[in-house]
Amino acid sequence: MAKTQKAPKILTHEQIWSALDRLAERAGLSASGLARKSGLDPTTFNKSKRITADGRERWPSTESVAKALAAASSSIDSFVQLIDDAARTVQTVPLLGFAQAGAGHHFDDDGFPAGKGWDEMALPAVNDDHAYALEISGDQMRPIYRDGDVIVVSPATAIRRGDRVVVKIVDGEVMVRELRRRTSKTLELQSLNPSQPDRTLPAAEVAWIARIVWVSQ
Repeated sequence: MAKTQKAPKILTHEQIWSALDRLAERAGLSASGLARKSGLDPTTFNKSKRITADGRERWPSTESVAKALAAASSSIDSFVQLIDDAARTVQTVPLLGFAQAGAGHHFDDDGFPAGKGWDEMALPAVNDDHAYALEISGDQMRPIYRDGDVIVVSPATAIRRGDRVVVKIVDGEVMVRELRRRTSKTLELQSLNPSQPDRTLPAAEVAWIARIVWVSQ
């Protein structure tokens, strides 16, 4: 009987970057310190460089990884082990289609997942027991998010100006926007799609707001 070949592993963006972070930690360095010691621009491995301005994943080059391994006096076998360790650090979160998010009773008053209709998905741990995932349908959020993308939302993560967020207003509408400004009276939101208008909402009309912390594209 012929042996069945195992399918090759598919490395994720999160696993590669987590492995680089662990490589730096083992060498007693920060991500920027590892980049500097590798002869690279100090910002090469910074978290801000891992996602482009339009939301696409940026992967480290093979050359930069090789230089980092040399700088940390580590081998490719050790790096593969770090990747495997990162792959095991996962969290299962509730998953719902974005189109269904505003219908029914899928969230409680605090914006946490509730009720029936949720599926599940595994992803790198986000350290939030109330984190959940929404699957984008349609092209209303292009060019940032496309049909089939999955965004992970963390209600417990602090929100800052410029973050991409999920907002639910009291009439039940759920939207994804970029936070432009937040005051005690209003919430200013920038549309992700240039063809759609920006929104300014009175604070009293906002049921809850939560930050998008990860996207699978």
